[in-house]
Amino acid sequence: MLLRLPESLRPEFGRIGRAYQTALGVATVARHRGPTGGERRLPDLEVIAGESTITEVLEHGVRYRFDAARVLFSRGNEIERARAGRLTRPGETVVDLFAGIGYFVLPALVVGGAGRAYAVEENPESHRYLVENLLRNHVADRATVLLGDNRSVAIPVRGADRVFLGYLPSSLPWIPLELGLVRPGGSLHAHLVVDAHGDRERGETAVRGAVEAAGGFVETASARRVKAYGPGRSHVVVDATVTPRAG
Repeated sequence: MLLRLPESLRPEFGRIGRAYQTALGVATVARHRGPTGGERRLPDLEVIAGESTITEVLEHGVRYRFDAARVLFSRGNEIERARAGRLTRPGETVVDLFAGIGYFVLPALVVGGAGRAYAVEENPESHRYLVENLLRNHVADRATVLLGDNRSVAIPVRGADRVFLGYLPSSLPWIPLELGLVRPGGSLHAHLVVDAHGDRERGETAVRGAVEAAGGFVETASARRVKAYGPGRSHVVVDATVTPRAG
């Protein structure tokens, strides 16, 4: 269990943690100490009761195993993870350039029935759980996992049906890379943070501009709000049908 407790309650942290263990039967209670940090968006937690921070979450038929103290897992993105499975069509080839522990690629394979998935992850800790989760969900035979920075690792696919860009605060810098992987008329799912006022329109405009600046063409685009992202800001995802640049 993860809690948000003010520093003023520090003398009571142990007692609070043990109370949750007794009342709810959880093995470990941890406190959010600060915001996620760095390019890899690592969590900042401290354990106040118990020991192990390795856990497993079951969402919409998909199992995610991870270390909560070393890997980010946002419950606020649950609907978006489920939607990745609903959007994917059986037999599709999908690419996830920020795969993490399998946030989008797992539902695409398990729920959507993707025929082939290419998952790129640079964090060795997340990569380890990604490989484990593919095995736990019995879809490893349809997945190619690549460890490294997606800006430099060789991704052995062209003409993918669907590409997920799940990086915050903005995945826009990776749109040129995405256009080199997707087929004409393929699907792009780009995540970014924008001002809350008119957030959907802002997100769609930003993605259209980035695709066109990279030499591509947007056939259709729509945006949805995933969740609030601090005061006056929204996390949005833009679903776009795109045609890559010629050549």
